Amino acid sequence: MKTSLYIVNEIAPLAASAKVGDAQLLFNELTYTHFPVLKDKTYVGCISEADVRCFETEKTLESYLYALEGFFVRTDANWLDILESFAQKHSNIMPVLDDSNNYQGYFELRDIMNLFNETPFLSEPGNILIVEKGVLDYSFSEVSQIVESNNAKLLGLFISNMENDVIQITLKINDSDINNIVQTFRRYSYNIVSKHHEDSFLNNLKERSQYLEKYLNI
Repeated sequence: MKTSLYIVNEIAPLAASAKVGDAQLLFNELTYTHFPVLKDKTYVGCISEADVRCFETEKTLESYLYALEGFFVRTDANWLDILESFAQKHSNIMPVLDDSNNYQGYFELRDIMNLFNETPFLSEPGNILIVEKGVLDYSFSEVSQIVESNNAKLLGLFISNMENDVIQITLKINDSDINNIVQTFRRYSYNIVSKHHEDSFLNNLKERSQYLEKYLNI
């Protein structure tokens, strides 16, 4: 995926010499959380909408350079690194600089998310399975082996949660017999977080529970 095709430069960055009031008006027209600021054609950081609302309207942005956030990505960054930067900076806009630190434009979060939507993980039909195990006890190779040993294909996986030394892994598996895969994960001491209608283990437990309840009510 060539992310450089998604660089936006239709709206000129703010100049450090611009008045705060002008920046406030720009944010009124846009839905961005931040916006790039240049001083003498050099990128000096992003001003946040939350901050600019607190500044004196007649002063210039240069008076508040200390408040700028200097985050950016390079033109050749891959989409996962860009997405990580968005998450870390809590922004929906990401300035782009080339290797010589020249400002090239910015990425919008929605465009990068659309790239994720086009990956087989989301676009291909299949089953979502969420499992968890101790941080020191799991391995991606084991997870892949469990899936493939059941004649299924792994379309993607990622760590979706990690808490109290327990890691949660979300998998996308092609259309296959999910029940056999679920039972194999259980045999390898994985806890199954997601719910599946085809899960015979849970269905059997439910049937036995209902039978016991009827027996106790006799």
